[in-house]
Amino acid sequence: MRVAIVAARWNPEITDALAAGALETARGAGAVVDTFTVAGSFELPAAVALLADTGRYDAIVPLGCLIRGETPHFDVLSQTVARGLLSLSLAYPVAIPFGVLTCDTLAQARSRAGGRKGNKGAQAMEAALELVALRAQIVSQRRSSRRASTAASRSTS
Repeated sequence: MRVAIVAARWNPEITDALAAGALETARGAGAVVDTFTVAGSFELPAAVALLADTGRYDAIVPLGCLIRGETPHFDVLSQTVARGLLSLSLAYPVAIPFGVLTCDTLAQARSRAGGRKGNKGAQAMEAALELVALRAQIVSQRRSSRRASTAASRSTS
């Protein structure tokens, strides 16, 4: 299995911890991992699309951290990034989970980047690996069904 991790450099204390959790989980599953960085969470959908277009990856795990500020900027970014990643996850035959934290405070982000709430980067990778396994199961079932159908038609000929 080949996976890519794409982490935003904005809020590096958080995104580095998310990436470390995702990397550890992927390696624990025996995956080959390539890592990439982009400026911020807004750039994640574009990077995911570029990587998906290569056809090299079974999963692409975008990781970012958006923390609410004093302006509506947080709302615009979080909704835009979520919609962009959702669209890509439906358009490409690649597992693309949502690994972007959308927190009210830095303390909440820290809690989700290896703190009390676990590591959401590791959890995003787990979700991606589950989707890859599901895809493999479906492909295997299709092949088995086709073989059975072909064998049945040969025996009736």
